[in-house]
Amino acid sequence: MNTVTNMIELRNLQLSYPLSNGKLDVLSGADAVVSKGETVAVTGPSGSGKTTLLLLLAGLEEPDDGSVHIDGTNLATLDSDGLADLRRDKLGIIFQSFHLIPSLTALGNVSLPLDIAGVKYARSSAQETLQRVGLANRADHYPSQLSGGEQQRVAIARALVHQPSVLLADEPTGNLDSETGSSIVDLLFELNRESGSTLLLVTHDEGIANLCDRNLRLHHGKLHHEKLQ
Repeated sequence: MNTVTNMIELRNLQLSYPLSNGKLDVLSGADAVVSKGETVAVTGPSGSGKTTLLLLLAGLEEPDDGSVHIDGTNLATLDSDGLADLRRDKLGIIFQSFHLIPSLTALGNVSLPLDIAGVKYARSSAQETLQRVGLANRADHYPSQLSGGEQQRVAIARALVHQPSVLLADEPTGNLDSETGSSIVDLLFELNRESGSTLLLVTHDEGIANLCDRNLRLHHGKLHHEKLQ
């Protein structure tokens, strides 16, 4: 019998931010398990903490209590170097605002994670990944020379170039027109099917959420599990 591998485990996550007159509870006992290869949408009202949850998953924020496990590793056991290694080896992160480096070409942006890691064939791998997202002919263009959809494709290529086992996407279509956004969503799910990676995306779009295997709705600091298919 095959054993199901849990790529993401959230256990009793607690997080609050101090306010002048008290505190704001963002997470108050959030629990979730996401299996290898699963596609999961995180939805919820604006300001409910969806992006914060993604930052916790990426090890870019720390919870007040509880734990985050990625592929069996408790992030709390890792120092800053260990977290950087985890992001390099296992995680791909797509930010809503792209976060491309203006002074680097599309190829330079995509190859940067591999360059930092000292990978020998960084440029050729980056070129192949740009080809995969349909931008091989834009490799020498700078972000300012690319459309919003093209910039998002570069960001996706950068997140995928090291073949992560978990892909985290924060409102990946939030800054795009509907037609471009639809093509980006199609691309994310196509890449998920090809690679068998786990896809967890934050979205306010019900149509996108319905494409996923499951919906984790964040409300009042807890994750409510909803089967969509």
